[in-house]
Amino acid sequence: MKLSHVFTVILLTFVVPVGTTLFANGAPNFVVILTDDQSWVGSSLQIDPNDPRTKSDYYRTPNIERMASMGTRFTQGYSPAPYCCPTRRSLLIGQTPARHIYQKDQKQWTANYRKQLSIPQMLKAANPDYRTAHFGKWDFRFDDVTPEAMGYDLSDGVTTNGTGGGKGSGGPSANEDPKLIWGITERSMDFMEEQSKAGHPFYLQVSHYAVHLDIFYREQSLKEASGWKKGQKHSMPGFAAMTSDVDTGIGVLLEGIESLGLKETTYIFFLSDNGGRTGIPGQGDHRVERNDPLRDGKGTVYEGGIRVPFIVSGPGVAEGMVSSVPVTGLDIFPTVAHLAGYKQSLPEALDGGNLTPVIHNGGKGRVKRNYPFLIFHQAVARDAETSLILGNYKLVKTWDNDRLELFDLSKDVGEANDLSKKNPKKAYELHTHMVNFLNEVGAETRKVGSKAEVYENAKSE
Repeated sequence: MKLSHVFTVILLTFVVPVGTTLFANGAPNFVVILTDDQSWVGSSLQIDPNDPRTKSDYYRTPNIERMASMGTRFTQGYSPAPYCCPTRRSLLIGQTPARHIYQKDQKQWTANYRKQLSIPQMLKAANPDYRTAHFGKWDFRFDDVTPEAMGYDLSDGVTTNGTGGGKGSGGPSANEDPKLIWGITERSMDFMEEQSKAGHPFYLQVSHYAVHLDIFYREQSLKEASGWKKGQKHSMPGFAAMTSDVDTGIGVLLEGIESLGLKETTYIFFLSDNGGRTGIPGQGDHRVERNDPLRDGKGTVYEGGIRVPFIVSGPGVAEGMVSSVPVTGLDIFPTVAHLAGYKQSLPEALDGGNLTPVIHNGGKGRVKRNYPFLIFHQAVARDAETSLILGNYKLVKTWDNDRLELFDLSKDVGEANDLSKKNPKKAYELHTHMVNFLNEVGAETRKVGSKAEVYENAKSE
């Protein structure tokens, strides 16, 4: 079938609601939409209403804008890590990668990870009626743990970047199912419809391969994007077309939720797995950095690598709200646990916090976590870097040369003004938190392994 026909069939399938307004047991549904490598400014949604730089100056994503109008968007939303694999592992169990991927005990950390309570396992313990599914990019890497081993009922299996047209697969070019967006969306729709008919509450994670390189798109999308006015920081039609396609897939999913009569019982979380790339092959004419106003991008613990679009909608979540409360993908686990009525004690090694007091309070308030700070860390197969955010202040440590940089994010979102010399007391305070935490969880603070091993681990990013 032609792509336009596929979408027509999908939409028509869900014109008549088949679900009930409320499940008999009152259990809500959860949908997590995870895009890949999508910058904080990688859509037409202006995340900060007071700063026109916080949206793309070229891409058009009306469905991401619509999703924001349905709920609360967070100006200070973070991915758990600046790369995809550690983020995906972290999101599932609510733990920072410093605990479970770059540890000194390299022989045991994968076995320990499998023992952690996952979101699907937690939901089934809260209510055996829950059904869970993961469609799209899995990319857990290193130990081949499967979605089913972590509690999912349905999935696409152990998928990687290459599954969805990753680096080295031949783009930019047109494709019948670019980045597998349509297949992922259709399977997601089928799953929701099936659970709705059966009266089962569900958890669904939709993990898109877009907008990770390589670049694939619909011919029609490229034609449309080629006619848009190019921006100062975004100007490549192929990337704009791929962004438009994943936005269309998101729109179809939103239509499905509404048409199934599930809008009033479904929480939707939207975020990217890490910040955007600083460069795209073929885009040589941008006059402003691609992640402007943020510093740097994917692979670093500066804001460009970890600050991402973050939206939450659902029952009791105010529509069209903007929140400045710092949130992270690690918060999804404890939030889902609270909303699903999980009665047991949550794991002690949990780094996220329950978002409910904020999302049910017009985006105001605070998120209570086990630690008063957010921490981002990478080492082993990456250059060892750590950043820690406490209040308005952020400390960045580059371990190779023991360099510290201190920033006030409330005044300097671009991390251009290092305050570590002007305010050594604050730098010392944050550094103490940082070192104590990394020592507590046994995190590595070096880049280790042979050059060949490091290359094998990193090359597919």
